[in-house]
Amino acid sequence: MNIILLGPPGAGKGTQATHLVDSRDMIQLSTGDMLREAKTSGTEMGQKVAAIMDRGELVTDEIVIGLIREKLQGDKKGGFIFDGFPRTLAQADALEKLLEECGETLDAVIELRVRDEALVARIVGRAEEAKAAGQPVRADDNEESLKIRLMEYYKKTSPLIGYYYAKGLLKRIDGMADIKVVQAALGALLDG
Repeated sequence: MNIILLGPPGAGKGTQATHLVDSRDMIQLSTGDMLREAKTSGTEMGQKVAAIMDRGELVTDEIVIGLIREKLQGDKKGGFIFDGFPRTLAQADALEKLLEECGETLDAVIELRVRDEALVARIVGRAEEAKAAGQPVRADDNEESLKIRLMEYYKKTSPLIGYYYAKGLLKRIDGMADIKVVQAALGALLDG
C-alpha cells in the first residue's frame, strides 16, 4: 500500500509515518529527512539544500523527484509513505508519473487536520525539548521559519486537498487528537 500524508508542518506526519513503519513494515519517504541527510552530506548539492532550507524555502522538484526515484527502485516492503511530498500540484503530477514508471499506484491520501496556533506551540516545544535533551535543534524549528513554511503550505500545498478529493483518494483525520487516537484512526482508514 502506498499513501501520502498531507498536513502543515508540525501536524504529526513524521510521528504517524514512524508508527506505520514499525507496525506495518512500510517505508517512510520523508523528503524532510532525505533533504536533511543531503544537507549534512557536505556535497555541493547538500550545501544548496542547506541554504534553501535555512531560509524556510522549498527545494526544486527535480532534486526531490530524484531522491524519491532512488528510494522507489529499492526494497518495497509493506509499501511507501510519502511524507512531505508532493507539496504542489506539479509535484503531484510528477509523483503520479514516477509511480507509473516504477509500476506503483497510490492507494490513499490522508490529511492530518490541525490548527495553526497548535502548530506553533508544537514546533517551539519540539525545539525546546531538543535543547533540554542536548540534541541538535533543527534550523527551521522556530516561530519565524514556521510562519514562512505555513504560508508556503497554504499557498502551494492546500490545493492538493481538492486535487486528491476529486480523484477519490482523500481521507481526513483530526490531527489534534492524542497520538494513539490518530494512530487508531489511521489504521482504521488503511484497513477499511
